[in-house]
Amino acid sequence: MKIARILTIAGSDSGGGAGIQADIKTITALGGFGMTVLTALTAQNTLGVQGIHELPVDFVMQQFDSVASDIGVDAAKTGMLSNSRIIRAVAVKVKEFGIEKLVVDPVMVAKGGAMLIREEAKRTLTEILLPLAFIVTPNIPEAEAITDRSIITLGDMEEAARRIATLGPRCVYVKGGHREDDPVDVLYDGKNIHHFRSARIHTEDTHGTGCTLSAAIAAGLGQGLSVYDAVARAKDYITTAIRFSLRIGGGHGPTNHMAHVFRESARYECIVELKSAVEKLLRRKIGNVIPEVQSNFGFALPFATGLDEVAAVPGRIVRVGERGRTLADPDFGVSSHVARIILTVIKYDDDCRSAMDIRFSEEIVDICRKLGYAVAEFSRSEEPPDVKAREGSSIEWGTNLVLSHSAAVPDVVFDRGDIGKEAIVRIIGRRPADVADKALAVSAALSKSRMKDLQ
Repeated sequence: MKIARILTIAGSDSGGGAGIQADIKTITALGGFGMTVLTALTAQNTLGVQGIHELPVDFVMQQFDSVASDIGVDAAKTGMLSNSRIIRAVAVKVKEFGIEKLVVDPVMVAKGGAMLIREEAKRTLTEILLPLAFIVTPNIPEAEAITDRSIITLGDMEEAARRIATLGPRCVYVKGGHREDDPVDVLYDGKNIHHFRSARIHTEDTHGTGCTLSAAIAAGLGQGLSVYDAVARAKDYITTAIRFSLRIGGGHGPTNHMAHVFRESARYECIVELKSAVEKLLRRKIGNVIPEVQSNFGFALPFATGLDEVAAVPGRIVRVGERGRTLADPDFGVSSHVARIILTVIKYDDDCRSAMDIRFSEEIVDICRKLGYAVAEFSRSEEPPDVKAREGSSIEWGTNLVLSHSAAVPDVVFDRGDIGKEAIVRIIGRRPADVADKALAVSAALSKSRMKDLQ
């Protein structure tokens, strides 16, 4: 098995959120083999940098020789290079070992504001190291320092990327997180400008984002991805890491470098758990609660925000006689209706991640109440015209309306339909097993009621 060998040339963060610690975690999480050349040691935590100890240049070069001459390097990245002598030494070794896929993260200031590079080193980095870079990844303050121009607009970012490219790097990636609008990053690949957009995640725990992103790009390049694909994957990785950032320490906490791995594991577990609950339903006669439009059953990943993060049943659960049947196992991104319900519920209670729609009747609603379920209703007749005109908006509107007036998420939300809209009962729960048990209880109570009627 061939594994990409990724070298990080950077300082150590004793707090573990940035520097080589962040790089190694990132490279490992993305399937690479991480190696290090330490340039400095820092006494550092979430509150700031308390001390910096620069390593001797000879020892920096010795580390480089040890790694590159034996193991080899498929891609490398630089981080904290605090003085000109170290920058020159790194440049010598990059050329000596013919490292073409070099990511230069021009680290200048720590998250807490401490300077991590000497003033005289800025020019050396620009003149000596940037020409060797495959890609350089400045944030806006760093891009301003390199170009000596202020950056305010997206156009300014694009112009800065082009200007930095004239200094020698093949590609430039200017990160837009410092702008007040939703962040837009700019990639200039030497010919074209590409934008990478994401919604702003409001958290103070973003320590190590620059290190993490540049390490992720290096891992992608070392694994043979194009620069665009390497950046796109890295952007997705860092967004996930920020989204699940860790509340550690009293200052700027770190991003969660393992969130990407845990997320993939959670996807598998989500499918398994939902499939088990669906199979539990299919073993019983639940045809009496399946609506004319058929039924779907969903389960979302933790903190899901999009339809592709909600697993459901492809083709829905269909009624065949007294039983339900499915055409395929649960998968992600196959439902709009039940997924929208779950995504709306999560905004109010992120532990409630599962839902199923069943047939509406006054009898079923009455059964739900008799079973002790908290029941809530919304009326489609009150739906605003602009909501009614947007496909799929009714469910979000109705669920939002109910939850905004509820002290807690109810077990059941129903509506009596409208012109062209079938009335539906929606069962909500924390896990698929909870939802399945509620649906089975309703089905059993309905069957028992019908038996009494026949007697």
